[in-house]
Amino acid sequence: MSEREFQNTVVDLAAFYGWRVHHVRPGMTRSGSWLTNVQGHAGFPDLVLAHGGRQPGRRPAMLPAVIFAELKTATGRLQHGQVEWQETLTAIPGIEYYLWRPSDLETINSRLAGEHVPTTH
Repeated sequence: MSEREFQNTVVDLAAFYGWRVHHVRPGMTRSGSWLTNVQGHAGFPDLVLAHGGRQPGRRPAMLPAVIFAELKTATGRLQHGQVEWQETLTAIPGIEYYLWRPSDLETINSRLAGEHVPTTH
């Protein structure tokens, strides 16, 4: 599974379970090169997912949460900036950070469904 296919799967799961999703996509410049036009430190996670905890018809209600998710293929490695973001985000109480790979889809589904809420980050 490519990283793009994997990302689309995670975004679809998140939408199904009522998560708000943020992802910055690269765009093509006039010269034909690809660029993600953002300001800040390199290596920011691929997805930011937020859930306010309300899910009509579901009991118990999901707890509000914010997830930062870095998505990699089975063999993908974190770059230096991604490691720095991982270290920063995992130090913040209440923030969930995950490095997810296609082999984690069952766990991802469980987390996004609200069936698994971690006690630590």
